[in-house]
Amino acid sequence: MRVSLTRACRFYTSPITPKPSFFSPRAILNQPFSSSSSSSSHSSTPKPKTPLFLKPPKYSATLSDLKKWHNWAKALASSVRSTFADSDNGPDSSILFRELNWLVEDSLEDPSLIPQLGFQNNSQSVRLRIGLDELYGLWKQRIEKRKPFQYLVGCEHWRDLVLSVEEGVFIPRPETELMVDLVSDVLVRDNDGLRDGFWVDLGTGSGAIAIGIARVLGSKGSIIAVDLNPLAAAVAAFNAQRYGLQDIIEIRQGSWFGKLKDVEGKLSGVVSNPPYIPSDDISGLQVEVGKHEPRLALDGGVDGLDYLLHLCNGTASMLKPGGFFAFETNGEKQCKFLKNYLENDSACSFCNVSIVSDFAGIQRFVTGFRQ
Repeated sequence: MRVSLTRACRFYTSPITPKPSFFSPRAILNQPFSSSSSSSSHSSTPKPKTPLFLKPPKYSATLSDLKKWHNWAKALASSVRSTFADSDNGPDSSILFRELNWLVEDSLEDPSLIPQLGFQNNSQSVRLRIGLDELYGLWKQRIEKRKPFQYLVGCEHWRDLVLSVEEGVFIPRPETELMVDLVSDVLVRDNDGLRDGFWVDLGTGSGAIAIGIARVLGSKGSIIAVDLNPLAAAVAAFNAQRYGLQDIIEIRQGSWFGKLKDVEGKLSGVVSNPPYIPSDDISGLQVEVGKHEPRLALDGGVDGLDYLLHLCNGTASMLKPGGFFAFETNGEKQCKFLKNYLENDSACSFCNVSIVSDFAGIQRFVTGFRQ
């Protein structure tokens, strides 16, 4: 759940994650998606949208016309200055400039032509993955409606992954990347004891955590990714197949533990980044988050603990002895409450309960093991 899109992860700073310059999604994610290979496929399953950088370059424009659009878009971004940042910790003009560059990169069939945008009256024709009229419309949505950049281009860079996201699906945050490292560390210590069993990612959203863990587990592991939102389940299946993990990750649409009766007491691990924002705090979030991301993925009830407590109570019966859990929270207060609850109010079901800080030093995760 996250509070902002710049640091959009639970303490919501803003939905803008730096795009790794060393990673080329086009070189890696080039195979077509076939819903028939996904366990979540069904005639009524929503069809995920194709991210911009994967769309065929069926449009064209002159570099002069593209430069005209780029100058207009840059002027619009410049007019923002620090208005959004002062209002709700949203993006300032410098962040919007970076996003604009990424949008151009994803739109052009040949991004190497970008430097030529600096030349005047260039009549050279270039191929685009989106029409100029739509580019004008997209950037107006970014500035005037503050629609998250990730929804405009249809993807988010997370760890070394490029994940499909779209409106209605929660955007994975950088803080959550640490969840994969926590699991990796446990697997190193426990060798194959936990690697061979079933793992579950509850509230999977785009499938980010499930995919990250699947790559750590390798061929020995098996992950069930659960989400109540049918669109999120479809997007998670899309992303899993893009990375060739459809045989390791099973997508189930449903609510929390309701679809897991067949693996009760057998799980090696349970991980989740659940909704944990207090209901009354959502109206004060960045516009990109509070107005555009699904409330279902944000709202954790009056104190933000509704689903975290549900996870604590359900996990005890789902994990096998020695099984591992990791939950993301809104910060120090929730972490300390959950640690105390798990150690004192859960029938002594857990041991080695710990609080782990995120990259910014904020207490973010609660981890532990089944007795």
